[in-house]
Amino acid sequence: MFRTPLTLFRTLAIAEAISWTLLIAGLILRATADLSIAVTIGGGIHGFVFLAYGATAVLVALNQRWGFGPAAVAIVSAIIPYATVPTELWLHRTGRLRGAWRLEAGDDPRDARPLDRLLRFFLRRPWVLGILIVLAVALIFVVLLVVGPPGGKD
Repeated sequence: MFRTPLTLFRTLAIAEAISWTLLIAGLILRATADLSIAVTIGGGIHGFVFLAYGATAVLVALNQRWGFGPAAVAIVSAIIPYATVPTELWLHRTGRLRGAWRLEAGDDPRDARPLDRLLRFFLRRPWVLGILIVLAVALIFVVLLVVGPPGGKD
């Protein structure tokens, strides 16, 4: 399904934008219809997708060898409602999402770095990588739920 960094990044960028819509709709329902559960549901979905998008941005940035700037823009774009979609368009237009997953070492000396070797190890085992990412995102999500929402609980 996610045969290229582009397809994975695009899917999560769109999912993040959709999750913003759910969160905003929940906020509107809470304010107009006194439905606090709408924020709980929309916020929960948004939080999980937000973390998954961040993990995806880091994975794709490592694979594509983005510098700090593009990687930071990709990650920070999740904080601004709907900004992940124009960010994806910019990264695509500038060629930063071009190419395949780096499953094998090439002539680039950076391919010998431990981080690149580890990345290739997991990219060759996408199910293991996917499970580890989901577990990491779920763990962070649970920790954040225990800590509570920004600004404290109502």
